[in-house]
This record gives sequence, C-alpha cells and structure tokens, in this order.
Amino acid sequence: MAPPIENSGYTAAEAAGGKKLSPSGLPIREIPGGYGVPFISPLRDRLDYYYFQGAEEYFRSRIARHGGATVLRVNMPPGPFISGDSRVVAVLDARSFRVLLDDSSVDKADTLDGTYMPSLALFGGYRPLAFLDAADQRHAAIKRVVITLAAARMHHVAPAFRSAFAAVFDAVEAGLHASGPVEFNKLNMKHMFDFICTALFGGEPPSKAMGDGAVTKAVKWLIFQLHPLASKVVKPWPLEDLLLHTFRLPPFLVRRDYADLTAYFAAAAAAVLDDAEKNHPGIPRDELLHNLVFVAIFNAYGGFKIFLPHLVKWLARAGPELHARLADEVRAAVPSGGEITLTAVDRMPLVKSVVWEALRMNPPVEFQYGRARRDIVVESHDAAYEVRKGEMVFGYQPLATRDERVFERGGEFIPDRFVGADDGSRLLEHVVWSNGPETRSPAEGNKQCPGKDMVVAVGG
Repeated sequence: MAPPIENSGYTAAEAAGGKKLSPSGLPIREIPGGYGVPFISPLRDRLDYYYFQGAEEYFRSRIARHGGATVLRVNMPPGPFISGDSRVVAVLDARSFRVLLDDSSVDKADTLDGTYMPSLALFGGYRPLAFLDAADQRHAAIKRVVITLAAARMHHVAPAFRSAFAAVFDAVEAGLHASGPVEFNKLNMKHMFDFICTALFGGEPPSKAMGDGAVTKAVKWLIFQLHPLASKVVKPWPLEDLLLHTFRLPPFLVRRDYADLTAYFAAAAAAVLDDAEKNHPGIPRDELLHNLVFVAIFNAYGGFKIFLPHLVKWLARAGPELHARLADEVRAAVPSGGEITLTAVDRMPLVKSVVWEALRMNPPVEFQYGRARRDIVVESHDAAYEVRKGEMVFGYQPLATRDERVFERGGEFIPDRFVGADDGSRLLEHVVWSNGPETRSPAEGNKQCPGKDMVVAVGG
C-alpha cells in the first residue's frame, strides 16, 4: 500500500472494502484523463481549445468522456514552443475549484498566465504583484500600498466614471451628427482608460497628457503579454496560430510604448509613490512604479474592459421589467436631483445582485492557476483525488461559478439571485471572480483582488 499523502487528512486506516476516503468521507480515486504524446498532443489540444471546440466545449467534452468527472488531467495552451510544460490538473466544479483559493495549498508564483510566464522585460525587469505568491515578503509590502490606494480613492470612482462616460456619449452624439457611423468600442476604450487613471491617481487623464494614442500604447503592451492566450483576432486561423501561439513576440517592439506609459504614471502617481517612500519603506520607488502601471492597465483597465460589456449585455437581454425595477430602486435610494454615490449603492440590493450575477456568469478572469505546495487531496462533489506536490492545478471559472450543484439554474442570468440575507450570503461564497469569495476581503496575505469593492461599485 502506498504511503498516505502528506497533510491529506486521512490515515492508513481504510474504509470498509479497502478504499481510502477523504477527510469528508469521499472515495479517493485516480485522476482521470491524460496528456498524450509529448509535443503532438499539446499541439492538437491547443487547436481543439482555440479553433475546433472552443474553451467551454473543450472541457465539457472531456468531462463527458470521463463519466462526468470534474477533476481531470488535461493539456492547456499555449503549448509548444511558448510553454515548457502544458500538463495541468483541471478542477471544473465549484467545490474542487476552491483549492485554488486556498493559499496554504497552492503557490501562485509566476502562475497568473498559466503554463507560461511573460518576459520581465515587459515590466521594467520587475516581477509584478500578480506574479508573486502570497507568502513572498514583497507581496505583502506591495499589496499594502495597493489596498491603501484603492481605499483612499474609492470616493473618486463615481465622479470619474460619470465624467468619462458622459464624454463617451457626447463623442458618440457629435460623431453621429457629423459623419454618421461611430466606432463606439474605440471611444469606449479611450475614455475607459481615462476613467481608470483619473479614479486611481487624479490629475490629467492619459488622453490629454499623452494624446489619443495613449490607449493604443496600453493595449499594445497588453497584447505582448497575452498574445499566447488570444484567439480569433487574425485570419486565417493557421496564420494566427503560427503568429500568436508558437513563438513569443519580442518585448523590444513595445519598449518605447511602455516607456511612454511609465513616464505618464511616474507623474500621475507621484503622490502615491511619495507616500509609499515615506510610510511603506522597503519597496524601491522604481519597482512600485512598474507595479502601479500593471495594476492600472492590466488589472483595472483590462478587467473593466471585459466586465462592463458583459454587464451591459445581460441588462439588455433582461428587458424592460428589470430596467423598471432597477430604476425604482435607484430613485428610492437617491434623493431627487441627487447623484449616485457608493453609499447609495449599498442601499440597492437588486443593483448589487445584478452586478454579482454578471460577475458570476462572466468572470473577468476565466482562469486560475496554482502549483501544489505539497501532496494534497482535492474534493469534487462526488469523489476526491490525490494531487502531488509541484503539479499545476488549473480552474476554468465559468464552469465552477455556473455549477448547478450550487446555483439553481446556474446557466441562466437571474437578476435577483443574491437578494435576501440568508440564501444570498450563502451563494456569494461561490462568487469568486476576485480570486476569493465575495464574502471575504482582500488582505496583504492573500491573493484576492485589492480593487474588489471598486469593481462592484462601478458596476452598480
């Protein structure tokens, strides 16, 4: 008999019939699935994932192939030649996914983008906060500054949002009068970037300080980090797969754009950097600057760029009845002629429920990765599985947050799902878009998004 897994919670004593059980009494089974032939199978799986099946069907087909098991061994893109090791243990239900939220079980160092790590040349030679494990001393020091920044700027969020999106609709109206069709997404990208920077740092927005090309520089920098995970942006697909998924784009091609962005943030965030030098010593000013660039562009701008269109989509599909209920709730919480504030949003349970439901249906970051710190046992709803120290654990969040063993009609958008003190609070434990349960708060010692409350406030 193999020795028991370290810290797994079960002992050499076995259940009747000679089967090992997990701490909660589930049978411990071998993880189904496999990795196939080196190089060939990861390449074939990449094509399935991006082009022949798509992400969700890629996982659902493998769940079906293995009798409904939701903990599987699979390959994850990008594969050769960008990723040195495509092998992961995928956790694809709400219960097993929670291992990725347990910082004592998984190490998050260099796992943000999964099976590959972007060049540090894209970040001024520093490893940003998102790539640090929670146990790293630098993680606590940098996150302390970011949490302080988010709390201090919360009351600037609503006015910055109103200003930015008033500018969007003014530009749309002016464009329609002048020339007809207007590129709404292009305008939205520009003013969203202005909103993020103004909300976080105040001062002159990037479109004025750097010109209209500011957001283009930011998006270009994001592409150089994330191109191995992108798809359906270049035609035909074989050319896209060769250009985006086979080799890394060289960082020097975006060096000048990143230098311009860094110069802007050095001025815009000067007060934050000065305060950190005074009150949070131990982080070099230059390292903190590059972290603030990452927080503003990758975390905040990138996250809102994904989340807000999904929120608008679900509101549009919900129809006039929901719109009327939301309008009534807002009018009841905000005095006539007054402005919507963060305090007022706290008095709007339906508004917040809609935001949480949108985040449940379409989490801004669909993937979570972590490397097992030790031999562990991962439990799904029906079985438990042994994961060895050093194995990469991967979670596809949309399957976890739509899990119908937790959420009734989990594949449907139900606006008032989280209205009600008891049931709403229980379900919020499983809304984990922020790399932690919605019922918990970000802290220096965890990996939860420091801007969690800001996202919910903006959505409201």
